[in-house]
Amino acid sequence: MSSNIKRICLWSGPRNISTALMYSFAQRNDCAVFDEPLYAHYLSKTPAKEYHPGADEVIAEMENDGEKVVRDLILGFDAKPVAFFKHMTHHLHNLDLSFLNQTVNVLLTRDPEDMLPSYAAWVEKPMLQDVGYKQHIELLDYLKSRGQNPPVLDSKQILLNPKKVLSELCGRIGIDFQKSMLSWKAGARAEDGSWAKYWYKSVHESTGFGEYVKKSTPFPDSLKPLLEECKPYYEQLNVFAIKA
Repeated sequence: MSSNIKRICLWSGPRNISTALMYSFAQRNDCAVFDEPLYAHYLSKTPAKEYHPGADEVIAEMENDGEKVVRDLILGFDAKPVAFFKHMTHHLHNLDLSFLNQTVNVLLTRDPEDMLPSYAAWVEKPMLQDVGYKQHIELLDYLKSRGQNPPVLDSKQILLNPKKVLSELCGRIGIDFQKSMLSWKAGARAEDGSWAKYWYKSVHESTGFGEYVKKSTPFPDSLKPLLEECKPYYEQLNVFAIKA
């Protein structure tokens, strides 16, 4: 492993504008981006494969051995000075976390009141283990126990002032902010995972970070028990978020 490579691992939950952040980092002149390389590991080892759209395709085309992904890609990539790995926090399922001592870790969250209805459009009956809030706190505790103080991002704050939040993020992780990170061409990217056809319609139509718009539709009653489960974890993490 080259120690000169900045290996950024974004640990997100679903529907958190993590793909927009991946597109943002892809605009840098020094950066390669990777879309959820641990997804097949997660799907192949959990019941999620039964209800995630396109799961069979993901498992068939991607490396299923998470330890191999860590060794060969996350810690092995050396073609550019900066590598940006977009991950879902729950994809760390049963992995040895010691590799996180060699990566620059960033946590991304979103108010569950905004996120859960968006996620439930694709996963009919989401559970706490599907949405990453509890895993975020467990990961934060682990990283702090190893002497790390990972930057925390909240999707609302990014949308309110992407230049300020990304500038502060770049400063925190030791890279220069590049204005190119604020916009991109509409359409798909070659790095998109095969699941893009289910989840990426909005980002494919975008040319940059959109404005924050509070959802106007009533919150679904069916999701209220899950909302109450998620809220304490979100609130615990959000106090650390970089503010707009």
